[in-house]
Amino acid sequence: MKKILLIEDNADVRDNTAEILRLAQYQVVTAVNGKEGVEMAQQEKPDIIICDIMMPVLDGHGVLHMLSKNEETSSIPFIFLTAKAERSDFRKGMEMGADDYLTKPFDDVELLNAIESRLKKNDILKREFTRNINGLNEFMQEVKGIESLKQLSDKHEKKVFKKKDEIYTEGHFPKGIYFINKGKVKSYQTNELGKELITELYKEGEFFGYLALLQNQQYTNSAAALEDSEIYLIPKEDFYALIYKNAEISKKFIEMLSNDLRDNEKQLVKLAYNSVRKRVAEALVRLSDKYKKENDEKFSMNLSREDLANMVGTATETVIRTLSDFKEEKFIEVSGGTITVLNYERLAKMKN
Repeated sequence: MKKILLIEDNADVRDNTAEILRLAQYQVVTAVNGKEGVEMAQQEKPDIIICDIMMPVLDGHGVLHMLSKNEETSSIPFIFLTAKAERSDFRKGMEMGADDYLTKPFDDVELLNAIESRLKKNDILKREFTRNINGLNEFMQEVKGIESLKQLSDKHEKKVFKKKDEIYTEGHFPKGIYFINKGKVKSYQTNELGKELITELYKEGEFFGYLALLQNQQYTNSAAALEDSEIYLIPKEDFYALIYKNAEISKKFIEMLSNDLRDNEKQLVKLAYNSVRKRVAEALVRLSDKYKKENDEKFSMNLSREDLANMVGTATETVIRTLSDFKEEKFIEVSGGTITVLNYERLAKMKN
């Protein structure tokens, strides 16, 4: 049974609305003002919140603002309920992140339809889809059905990239974002002398190339396959539909951007202050953390010495000498182009 939090200072409206919701088989908890409503939301974790705007102690806008700052309550669907019908009041609520807006007096059907629509949408966004292209298609198809987003396509352009093939290049405008169904991908930047620096690594089930699309700018980096990879291009129209129509999807991409920025900041600090030996060890640890599978006892990867040097920010010859030292110290094993990490803990704790 879905739980609804009703925040309403008018006793008659509160009681009547609660009765309608209970008859519709919802569990209802109520609060008489905004302050109490915030406390109830944090305690009860309702599936949806219906909140009046004009209330003593803390008004509805204040309630939405406080709940949106709390990670545990920020994604709860929120419907404003008010006697005010001015456009400015409506616009303020929606800009703050409200999902819907009902004006008093409302009828039972209008109220229940609004609740059912928001709950259904939220259930889909919460559902765990498999991290492959079939799961992505399923997600898009369900969102299309609910939101009538006709611009979402059922087919996506799939390409197979061989190792070292370029996926996109710096200076070009994005056509969409990319999704890795199989394989590994690197993103990198190139200086005026043609020297590369690998800035990010991506694996199966991850998106990449979305920053330029969000900024509506040319790519500031390039991307290439680290091994034979199967990549799907999600057209920008599909991406925009997901971002602009779904707050939860927007939130996920913002989190991904934040994580990318934090990782890049840490990498810059390490490049500036750590020794080459420590940077090579950190690169191997980073690769293991990114690509080691749960059932693998040891991490192994076929990686060119040039790519490893581009991760570390040093010459290829220096990386080769360092790998030779690590091999003698039994930290790694080298067979042709394949590097196997034998002692992850020693690499992770390498002193500068």
